[in-house]
Amino acid sequence: MTQGRPLLNRRLAEFGTTIFAEMSALAVRTGAINLGQGFPDTDGPEEVREAAVRALRAGHGNQYPPGPGVPELRTAITEHQARRYALTYDPDTEVLVTAGATEAVAASMLALLEPGDEVIALEPYYDSYAACIAMAGATRVPVTLHPEPPTGSYRLDLDELRAAVTPRTRLLLLNTPHNPTGTVLTREELAAIAALACERDLLVVTDEVYEHLVFEGEHLPLASFPGMRERTVTISSAGKTFSFTGWKVGWITASPDLVTAVRSAKQFLTYVSAGPFQYAVAEALRLPDSYFDALRADLRAKRDLLSGGLAEAGFQVYRPAGTYFVTTDIRPLDAAGDGFAFCRSLPERCGVVAVPNAVFYDHREQGAPFVRFAFCKRTEVLEEAVSRLKGL
Repeated sequence: MTQGRPLLNRRLAEFGTTIFAEMSALAVRTGAINLGQGFPDTDGPEEVREAAVRALRAGHGNQYPPGPGVPELRTAITEHQARRYALTYDPDTEVLVTAGATEAVAASMLALLEPGDEVIALEPYYDSYAACIAMAGATRVPVTLHPEPPTGSYRLDLDELRAAVTPRTRLLLLNTPHNPTGTVLTREELAAIAALACERDLLVVTDEVYEHLVFEGEHLPLASFPGMRERTVTISSAGKTFSFTGWKVGWITASPDLVTAVRSAKQFLTYVSAGPFQYAVAEALRLPDSYFDALRADLRAKRDLLSGGLAEAGFQVYRPAGTYFVTTDIRPLDAAGDGFAFCRSLPERCGVVAVPNAVFYDHREQGAPFVRFAFCKRTEVLEEAVSRLKGL
């Protein structure tokens, strides 16, 4: 304490050590299989790794790269958006490369929000969203995705979303495919969201990092809907698609005015990052469709393996349509439904680490009985985890 005040900015007082750090440390301490934090346990394509090595040796990106990102990557991003979604962007004025999607979210919130603004986010939400909104001095307004046991999925209540919009609402922060629930918003849901944003003149920031990890349905960028291109900041990254999460290469695509605004905040965060890796990601985005198809097929098989094992162990399983996480309800195994206590005891009980979903909720009671497992691991690791979970 100095001058009678806590050291930590009061806006961040509610945010301590992340649950991922706590659970990963627990995995190390107990020797448990870590299915808590969402990172692969193998590297991505060898040709992409070699592209990074070539860039390093050639001196590409070893010094400060251009603030918006290297031209090669910005061009590859626009080609990707055009090829996949028929969305055309100018690589010079409508693309910004960031230190992963996390910085893209932070820079967007800091640039576009002011104290008093409200931000609607789908609950449960990735934990950095709440911190970024708080740092901007805005107020988060959660709209809860509700589980539907018969279908094994989570759904958005569009009436609840509409009711959450007030005269103070500035921005919608969406994530599809959605972490942690694995929900992929449908064309009908996205059309309704687009109509609402246009009707109420709202900005939208969309986190689409799992765009290539869709197992049922299809990924549709909100920016492709009528009236949305000029009011949407679309975020994605290389980490989840190419399994190089440590490189921290993300990006936004948006109209020139929105990119300029976000860049104004981003330049005072990292300024630039990941120079040589940007050249490698440019090559990665041009990989043939067979790479993306194989990635999706591999993760679909792993989803089914882990989901089946969790169901056999006694969990209620909510089968994800996308991402690489599966949400479970622990109440068939633990009537108390306390996800925190369950996850903290799980490594000692059977040698597996998971994450309690309650940390992703403002309404903690809504998420209390739900626990998330990651299946972006080697098949033999998942098989061993399934075997251990049978001990429950």
